[in-house]
Amino acid sequence: MHEMSYIAKMVNLAEEVARDNNAKRIKAIVIEIGKTSGVMPYYMHKYFPEASKGTMLEGAELVCEEVPVKALCEECNNEYYPQKENRYLCPHCGGRKAHIIEGKGVTLKNLEIE
Repeated sequence: MHEMSYIAKMVNLAEEVARDNNAKRIKAIVIEIGKTSGVMPYYMHKYFPEASKGTMLEGAELVCEEVPVKALCEECNNEYYPQKENRYLCPHCGGRKAHIIEGKGVTLKNLEIE
């Protein structure tokens, strides 16, 4: 249930950004959730009303966008989206060594303020 800590962090960050931009209220918040982050959008939506209660985000719309995993092959430097069908190997060289460059974290992408 680490989603509660993530949504609380996103609420705090959104309020900070909104204050820096002299906003009166936040109407919507967009969060990117990496496919390998372990964070489930369902629980982010479930905990959002409680986390936003009494803040500038109370009553705001929460939009969660899932970010697919993107890898960088350490053998040929090709960027690719790993596929189960080819055992997650690099489609360019067949390499097994890669590291994830996208799809790991939870990020505040956008705010709609007034």
